[in-house]
Amino acid sequence: MVMGNARSDDAGPPEHSAGLRVGKELLDATRPYTEESPAISWWYVSSTFVLMLTALAAAGIVSAWPLRLVFSVLGALLIVRSFITFHDYLHGAILRRSRIAFWLFHAFGAFVLTPPRSWLESHNYHHGHVGQISSISAGAFPIISTQMWHTSTRWQRLAYRVQRHPVVVLLSYPIVFAINITLIPLLRSPAKHLDSLIALVAHFGLIALLWVLGGFNLVFFVILLPMTIASAIGCYLFFAQHSFRRMQIVSPEAWNYYRAAIESSSFLRMNRIMQWFTGNIGYHHIHHLNVRIPFYRLPEVMAAIPELQTPIVTTLSPRDIADCFRSALWDEEKQRMVSYREASTSKEDAAR
Repeated sequence: MVMGNARSDDAGPPEHSAGLRVGKELLDATRPYTEESPAISWWYVSSTFVLMLTALAAAGIVSAWPLRLVFSVLGALLIVRSFITFHDYLHGAILRRSRIAFWLFHAFGAFVLTPPRSWLESHNYHHGHVGQISSISAGAFPIISTQMWHTSTRWQRLAYRVQRHPVVVLLSYPIVFAINITLIPLLRSPAKHLDSLIALVAHFGLIALLWVLGGFNLVFFVILLPMTIASAIGCYLFFAQHSFRRMQIVSPEAWNYYRAAIESSSFLRMNRIMQWFTGNIGYHHIHHLNVRIPFYRLPEVMAAIPELQTPIVTTLSPRDIADCFRSALWDEEKQRMVSYREASTSKEDAAR
């Protein structure tokens, strides 16, 4: 895997030097890697689901609470990996012709409060608008400019800060998945989002069943704790890969998939263990360039295509995590993301 040239987060946006493929030419270079091996896909999917169910079953069966905690956390990490396979299936990257996969992933989506219809609507919107100014949170966390921030009302600012607050990421299990992805679409259009109703019934029905069988402890270690951890990890990964200091925001007129992938999506560098648990989703710039590439081929693409080897890099270090949350507003003059404090200071300086 070629990563030696990955540039730091302090570097500027990619420079389109002579001879480098950009736009459709770069996209075409990735097309050979969209070919999947159904056997390999099934191996990764089946092994991941078996490990996830085994870990969660162990969390419910063992009696010693330290072991229950270990298995519960392991189950959470495996839910994250399972979700990446679910995500790839809905993108049509793996097993798209398999009826077994259809039922497996739809059942999984129901139990983890991610009904396919609402998820696809919001996620496809995200892919079509990442790297643009947006005050709405359809499929993504909102990003507004400093100018918009300065002209916003107090309540608009509060709503914006709340939506991007770390607590929302930490509590994404009830806030993002249960309410935003599942409940709200159902309330807005019940007939269109029957799978959201199925998800609510399946998820909370399972909680009720486990409560009857083993009480709160069983529900906590098998459902509540792993879902809280998995949701927070997944939500942060999504947040961090499109909210970092050196990301670029472009106008709708200048926007295209290439720029959104290379300039507005990061490469989240992780150790091999976390890379496995997160299903290579850290190669996010490549995923956004071509969503049909199976998750297990993303490292191969980066190693083979030089133009994809110098992305903007972020990590899971505490410093980078804090920096992602500080990068809250797009400053048109500085052409970079800034913090609320920097936006306020800039306004005060301009008023002098």
